[in-house]
Amino acid sequence: MSNESTRRRTLAFLLTLAAVGPVLAQNWPARPVRVVVAFSPGGVTDIIARTMAPKLAELWGQPVVVENRTGAGGSVGAMAVARSSADGYTLLVHSSGYALNTAINPALPYDPYKDFVEVAPLASQPMVLVVGAAGPANVAELIAAARQRPGSVSYGSAGIGSGAHFNSEKFRIAAGIEVLHVPYKGGAEAIHDTIAGRISFTFNTVTLALPHIREGRLRVLAVSSAQRSGLLPGTPTVAESGIPGFEYTFWNGLWAPVGTPAAVVQKVSGDLARVVAAPEVRERLATLGAEPMSMTPEEFTRFVRAEIEDAGRIARAAGIRLQ
Repeated sequence: MSNESTRRRTLAFLLTLAAVGPVLAQNWPARPVRVVVAFSPGGVTDIIARTMAPKLAELWGQPVVVENRTGAGGSVGAMAVARSSADGYTLLVHSSGYALNTAINPALPYDPYKDFVEVAPLASQPMVLVVGAAGPANVAELIAAARQRPGSVSYGSAGIGSGAHFNSEKFRIAAGIEVLHVPYKGGAEAIHDTIAGRISFTFNTVTLALPHIREGRLRVLAVSSAQRSGLLPGTPTVAESGIPGFEYTFWNGLWAPVGTPAAVVQKVSGDLARVVAAPEVRERLATLGAEPMSMTPEEFTRFVRAEIEDAGRIARAAGIRLQ
């Protein structure tokens, strides 16, 4: 076969693929779509996924079934999706933990760069820096106490490699202080011991901390995002509290197995953008202290890669690694 004949056959094949893509997207989905949430029911990631699912079902005319597959910091759910058919009928909802796991766990049972394609972000929310009711009045006082008694100030997290752990270490490094890390099995336990005075502070999601803040059991000193939270408009950001440029958010996103048709990925991404723009969805997110996010798959891919790089820098500087 001549080179010219081969070239023509290749061109014809590529043109066929280009024509099939839009048709596939128009016909998809033809059956129920399964969304695997990598975390437990009732958490922020799960609530956000279940807020989006019925809206997507309305657009697609097919059920969108949310399934929780928990364990290993989200790796169990991620692995289940990585092994699924790349046809768009099984999708993964994960969180910023996707980037954190990549930064500290070289033995992940999947390759975050090769096994998945980024589809779209969902929402983000700040973490709140809280102390007990009798704790410091502001961030400056907390930092001063840590500098006066290096190592005597402690913080709690939801475990090694959790968002709270990374956020706290980023704060520690930026503030130039030495504090003791106390890992727990979950954020609720860290909050409980902060209230009881067994640890000095914790960074936690606004959703989990807010009831205790409102009831006076916790004092909120700052939020970790670049902008103030709509749920706590009187609370300054960490950056406003003396650490310029500080920013850390907990975010959620959607992934598909690698090889999922590009036309389907684009369709899901575009439909999600419509969903997060809906007033009732934005209102629901606001009750969680979350802000909707909207990016193209290409933009989300760049965002995730940047988050992995940032997590890697924090992990190296703080010596964070799985034990």
